[in-house]
Amino acid sequence: MPSPASTARAGTSCRRCHRRKKRCDRTLPQCETCLHAQVACSFLDDDRQVGTYPIAYVQGLESRVRDLEKQLTAALASTGLPDGPRGELAFDQPIVNFATPPDTDNFDNLPLLSPPAHARSDFLAEELKRLSLEATAERHLGSSSGLSFAKLTQAVLRRLSPDKAEFVFDDMPEDTQDQPDGPLPEPFQDAAASLLDLHNAYSSPCLFNQLSLSHVMEDETVLADLQLPDRGHISYLMEFYFAHSHTLYPIIRRGEFTSVIWRVYSQPQEPLAGSALWMFRIWMVLAIGSTTHCSVSLVEESESVLYYNKAMVYFEEAFGLGDMAALEVLMLQVSYSFFNQIGPNTFFLVGVAARMAIGMGLHTSSSYLNLPADVVEYRKRIFFSLYMMDRVVSMTLGRPFAMHDDDIDIQPFTDVEDENLTPTGYPATLDPLHPSSMSVPLHILSLRRIASEIATKVYSPRTAHLSPFQRESLLQSLHKKLIAWRRAMPFPLPSTNSPVPHLSSSWFDLNYYTHVAMLYRPSPLFPALDETKVKVLAMAAAMSIRQAMNMHRQKRFAYNWLNLLGVFQSALALMYATTAQPDQLGVVVRESKAVEDLELAVELLDAFGRKFGAARRLARMVREVVVRLRGYECE
Repeated sequence: MPSPASTARAGTSCRRCHRRKKRCDRTLPQCETCLHAQVACSFLDDDRQVGTYPIAYVQGLESRVRDLEKQLTAALASTGLPDGPRGELAFDQPIVNFATPPDTDNFDNLPLLSPPAHARSDFLAEELKRLSLEATAERHLGSSSGLSFAKLTQAVLRRLSPDKAEFVFDDMPEDTQDQPDGPLPEPFQDAAASLLDLHNAYSSPCLFNQLSLSHVMEDETVLADLQLPDRGHISYLMEFYFAHSHTLYPIIRRGEFTSVIWRVYSQPQEPLAGSALWMFRIWMVLAIGSTTHCSVSLVEESESVLYYNKAMVYFEEAFGLGDMAALEVLMLQVSYSFFNQIGPNTFFLVGVAARMAIGMGLHTSSSYLNLPADVVEYRKRIFFSLYMMDRVVSMTLGRPFAMHDDDIDIQPFTDVEDENLTPTGYPATLDPLHPSSMSVPLHILSLRRIASEIATKVYSPRTAHLSPFQRESLLQSLHKKLIAWRRAMPFPLPSTNSPVPHLSSSWFDLNYYTHVAMLYRPSPLFPALDETKVKVLAMAAAMSIRQAMNMHRQKRFAYNWLNLLGVFQSALALMYATTAQPDQLGVVVRESKAVEDLELAVELLDAFGRKFGAARRLARMVREVVVRLRGYECE
């Protein structure tokens, strides 16, 4: 039986398992289920299938190729042969015959080539880098991503080593036989415990799952025959979409959408059932509602993937129906990619959408002249939803924003319900005792604008010319803005039957403390922290973890890649702030609750491990730091 580490796996289930609704282990060249049934597996002749290999295996192959190239160069030099292009060498036989496919049936007999299993001293930075890049985009990570901070944390962890040498983490992968309890979604069932074993390259069109774009075309008959689910299930998914994604990014006009979907459901001959744009909207709303529900409940994702694939049937035609339609189509894909990325990566989608919006002039007030009031509000909701998406993704990666605040001269959308919007306007006075459904996205927009200031003023190299007084004033000013934002939280929050994260006060607390931690961790504004700032950072990081745990216990926490990064960065900040304080480490550990808070972070990462294989590795690393810190409690 081949080990999981040495086994190639397909991107999706084989056709037989898919049709029989059986769990497929996706082993290449033939899945275990078909092998036991003694039937031919579709993997054997499916040239559209995408196979994945452990990163460690590929790295080993690359290392072996480099070694062989060096040996060849040395051999050529010793024999006096010219070291020219390979094509100029007159070998009697080719070293590898690429015209003949390898004997895939003997794949399991191939030795696993892997890098040396020695301890590494740059693990925290490497883990954060791989986690961020696997989530959203290609190579470059900037300062706001926390990469430099991860390296600094690695350095201060020397205090936990007996000889004050580099604190290193064991580079050996976990025992992949120990699977977490509870339902494990099929796309993640074979995710390795180590980030080095994640199956996707950085430029892969997948996130942490193994579903690729080829799955959209795998079984056209299934998609062609797919009908809308029953009325009760549609209602549930719609409620989850509008309570969750819509209050973050109000892209869809709720009243209009609700009317159309029930007309299409009740009357299959409804003219809008033939509209590619409306069918794309309907299936994407169901897909996003399903995947956001899965992110909270940690159940398997096959339903959302199926709905997404159905929506993509209408993508090309819908994309060609004008600029606003194309922009909405892209933004619905971005909204889906925050939870379950199957198509192009999030950073790419946001960049394309942002350039399209700027090309349409949605950032300038002149573009809204002579438009009906309801159209103005709708377009502003679209634009500022895209603005918020850009801030989230760009700050996660530490990259320049696609849209700059100085270029935007329009006011945000209005705090008014859809039913109060008319082509001629909306009520001049709004009821302050009953905030509309737009109050939450407007408040989140305020937070994204503060985050934008943090990125451009705290993490910018242009801060080098500021005096110490100016730096301190800037820091205090941004902190006061965060406090004012938290105090101005909409109240009462909209009520919903769905366990939506950002409709609880804990979500606002979590975001407040997360941004305070971002503000106070070492940055170009304050490369070195004094004791006061270190203690503020420790408090903010600890409170971030506690608020995330509160939401986890309330079953309101979204297990998506953004929150996985957030929990890991909070753990990094707490590890740094604990070990960087000038007092005796034993005193710091005993007087603070750092160990208990880091144990909460481990518990959260273990929960993420049911969906993301990378999280299990991160949990093991934080657990190792906890063990070291425990040793100082008795000193």
